[in-house]
Amino acid sequence: MKKYLLLILGLLTYFTGFAQSGAKIEFKSDTVDYGTVYKEEDNGVRVFEFTNTGDADLIVSDVKSTCGCTVPSKPDAPIKPGKTGKIEVKYNMHPGPFRKTITVYSNAVNVPDGVVALKLKGDVQEKGKVNVTEKKKTLLDPKK
Repeated sequence: MKKYLLLILGLLTYFTGFAQSGAKIEFKSDTVDYGTVYKEEDNGVRVFEFTNTGDADLIVSDVKSTCGCTVPSKPDAPIKPGKTGKIEVKYNMHPGPFRKTITVYSNAVNVPDGVVALKLKGDVQEKGKVNVTEKKKTLLDPKK
């Protein structure tokens, strides 16, 4: 009886290993924070870097943005196991705070349905314009 139990446990372990074989995608970070940037000084391009940590070629089939103000580009060729790739994103630098989502579709087995959501956030300012959300300094300091 113990032999059968060990045999079944061994087979389950063996087949579980096969269930997770395939391409795997691991991003260095799932968020790019632009911080506070100036429209006149920044081109809006940022990069999400990732690695294929699996044992099969990783194919990024599509990359979509939540709006037309953010344009992502995907790798053209499959990413070999152990190699890195990048998804370049260009935000149009419309003034004001922003939060955008980029959705990556791939054949990765370590994420649900091969889909990963990436985030962009920041605040674009224009030089010479007053930001009404910032605290204003006054000449009269009530602490003196």
